Amino acid sequence: MCRGGENIIKHTVWVSFISRSFCLAADCDLQGYRQRVYVERTKPLEQYTTEELYVRFRFGRADIEYLVNLLRPKLQHRTQRSHGLSVEEQILIALRFYACGTFYQVVGDYMGVVKSAVCDVVRDVSIALASLANEFVSFPKDNQIAQAKRSFFLLGNMPNTIGAIDCTHVHIQAPRENEWEFINRKGRHSINVQLVCDADLIITNCIVKWPGSVHDARILRGSALYRNLQTNRPDGIILGDSAYPLLPWLMTPFLTANTPAQARFNTAHCRARCAIERLNGVLKRRFACLNYLRAEPQKACNITLACIVLNNIATKRNVPLCADNDAPEPLGDPNQPPAFCQNEQTGRATRDAIVRHYF
Repeated sequence: MCRGGENIIKHTVWVSFISRSFCLAADCDLQGYRQRVYVERTKPLEQYTTEELYVRFRFGRADIEYLVNLLRPKLQHRTQRSHGLSVEEQILIALRFYACGTFYQVVGDYMGVVKSAVCDVVRDVSIALASLANEFVSFPKDNQIAQAKRSFFLLGNMPNTIGAIDCTHVHIQAPRENEWEFINRKGRHSINVQLVCDADLIITNCIVKWPGSVHDARILRGSALYRNLQTNRPDGIILGDSAYPLLPWLMTPFLTANTPAQARFNTAHCRARCAIERLNGVLKRRFACLNYLRAEPQKACNITLACIVLNNIATKRNVPLCADNDAPEPLGDPNQPPAFCQNEQTGRATRDAIVRHYF
């Protein structure tokens, strides 16, 4: 056989081999191909009664529908491409996480979605709710001030009171950056959250950004609330514990009651200020995720602010709490050193006047 014929035969065999291999590979691909299967998602609003929804999501059917309509402009997907989550499903996933504070995987298994979807949903819903803070968290004005004073007087016989202030720690996992700043006095990593509330447990002011190592009084000093009330004294007083300064608009108890009148003032102060202690307990029992967040500080702040907005919505809509969900949080460390000089002259004069006229 000539040299050229031999080359032709070899070329034919090689082409045949490649074609056969390609066909086998194509057959394998076709046989191994699986159509994408979507897990069937749960439908809590169809499965559970209103009471069961309260237990699992902290909100009833009408309340969830309200949240869906409230957040629809911020969460609505333009298309249903890739089997996207509806606004209702996103709200339910986030509420489930806020209510139980468990791992994303557990929430995903419960709701019928993957872990990464839960992570994305919690982030998006938290940001959407946090953006509504100015709408749902506001300091009392005009006729609201009179109502706040009446409520506090009924609560603890404390006159002229429009709010109570305190900080609470939201524990988080150790952050990757500036880890030492978040270690609080109890040796745990946390965000120190300042809250002001009225007698009905409505949060009227909040600051959610400071690391756990920052003292309560320093948070107040760096706040817009402090600057505003120092410049424009409110028509009323706010109650704080001994960690705060004594100011004309911020009343702290007597460290030592030397007269019966001062003792009565301290008793009324304690009864009225218990509103903020009770709020701290309610907030963490209604939204168990706030007991420990496996999140970086910024995300933890967004989740915390979202829960604050939800708490005000729940309180204003009279969403019920279980019997064990309204116990007060333990009082803070009484030995925590104040950042301000106690008994400032102007604040002391105001407190003495209250004792003289009311107690």
